Amino acid sequence: MKGNDTKKLIKTNLERLDALSDEMIDTSDIPPLEEEFFATAQWRMPQSKVEVMVEVEPEVLEWFKAQGDHYQRYLTAALRVYALAHQAPTT
Repeated sequence: MKGNDTKKLIKTNLERLDALSDEMIDTSDIPPLEEEFFATAQWRMPQSKVEVMVEVEPEVLEWFKAQGDHYQRYLTAALRVYALAHQAPTT
């Protein structure tokens, strides 16, 4: 399957999901939330982004750009995954 075929498949699947009504979605395997969940829940706002300049090899940038219009989000996500994987364990 080529890259463009994958994007087409994803778009098709998302359109099919968007067409589902709430009644058509099977949620029977999702346990109900208990009062304890709501008692300890915390509201979290996303942190604002910081703009930085990073030098990357041209082929790395081209690969991310080839992933689609939101390549900067993908690059940010890749950096986040790397950072989380290399965090020192908290005690």
